[in-house]
Formats: sequence, C-alpha cells, structure tokens
Amino acid sequence: MSTLIIKNLHVKAQDNMILNGVNLKVNSNEVHAIMGPNGTGKSTLASAIMGHPAYTITEGEVLLDGKDVLAMSVDERAKAGLFLGMQYPAEVSGVTNSEFVRAAIKSLTNKQMPIYDFILKYEKTIEELNMNVDLAHRYLNEGFSGGEKKRNEVLQMKMLKPKIAILDEIDSGLDIDALKVVGNNINEMISDDFGCILITHYQRVLHYIKPTFVHIMIDGKIVLTGKEELIEKIDKNGYQWLKEELGIEFKED
Repeated sequence: MSTLIIKNLHVKAQDNMILNGVNLKVNSNEVHAIMGPNGTGKSTLASAIMGHPAYTITEGEVLLDGKDVLAMSVDERAKAGLFLGMQYPAEVSGVTNSEFVRAAIKSLTNKQMPIYDFILKYEKTIEELNMNVDLAHRYLNEGFSGGEKKRNEVLQMKMLKPKIAILDEIDSGLDIDALKVVGNNINEMISDDFGCILITHYQRVLHYIKPTFVHIMIDGKIVLTGKEELIEKIDKNGYQWLKEELGIEFKED
C-alpha cells in the first residue's frame, strides 16, 4: 500500500496565488476525482506535485509514503512512484514511442528490460488500448490526434507502473468508444499497488472510472468532498448551488 498526503499546499505562479491550502490524502486502491470550474487550480495542483518550474510552493507539504516529495527533483519524484498524465502531452521528434518508454523504464528501475520481454509487454499493452500497431515506430506524440496522445499517456502509465498517478483531463479528445477503452484499462490497474487522482471537467469519464471520492475545488481549495452523489448533482446543476450551500462566492469561467 502507498499513500500520497498533501497538507495545506499553497502555490503561486509569478505573483498570482493559485492554490490556497489544498489538503488531500490518496491511498493506493483508490480513485480520487477532482472537479470544479475552469481556472480553479486543478491542473496547477498536478503540475506542482510533479515539480513544474513555473509554480512556486509557498507553504505546505507533499508526502509519498512519508518521504518529502517537494525536496525531490522531477526525476526523483517519478522514481519514487509518481506519474503525471499530462493535459497537453508534448511532441518529441526523433524519439520513437518504444525508445522513450524503454528508456523511462531503465531510468526508474536502474536496469535494462530485455528487448524480447519489452516487445511482448509493449505490444500487449498497445493491443489492450486498441492502438495502432505501428505506434512503437512513430515519434513520440508527433502527428497524433488528441485522443491518441491521451491513450499514449495511459500506455506509458501501464508500462511504468507508478504507485500514484495524477491524470489531468485524460478524457479530453476521446470519443465514447476510446473513453470506454481507457476507462477499462485504468480500472484494471486500481489495486493495493496503484491509486490515482483523476482531474476532469466532465462527468462522462466518471461513468467508466468509478471514483472512491469526489472532491470539488473552488478558488484553489477543496471545498467539498463526497461520493458519486456529487457527480449527479454537478451534472444536473453545475456549480452554482455551492454558492448558497457553502456560502462562498466565485466566478464560473
């Protein structure tokens, strides 16, 4: 079992405070969905946890299995067991998908996976995600559709086997059929060895990836936590009901 603990996290970009005291505890074998209006800090939370240089931690802690994540470099965070499925995956010309994944596995494990074992596992994962068989020989995300890029993020996650994954809008760009495939693959990973934070604007992904907890983030804070009943309420009423129920004011972008 693994545990990611976020305590009173405050984050700014340049002179703008974006996160204003986020508290969250995520265990393996759990899915934590984070929802909320645009511009409320969801993607900032993901980037700050992984060490994006554009964001400055001004206060708070992030602990993975008791270890100080904020004291680690980005690669050390990955080696410790964190994974970020990016909202906008980068394109890298000249590096094939298979080369990238094999190099990442070597970096995380400090040993080279035998090429035959790698090929078998890689091809099996491609098949599980219903991806094109030529994927291994294509440059990383170059010329990929939005949906292909998101499935490629899930492929990397399945190959690297992190302890805790943060998936930032993994559903964007996916049609219904692709969403079912991605959802099933993520569901199959949930275990005592794997848990995830799922950041999304849309309820539809949560029909395929059942959350253990649902958190609503407003103005850089988690203001409400519940279960699937929150999804239904957001789907029906948006976020405006929070103003009256919690007595808070915010602009819905």
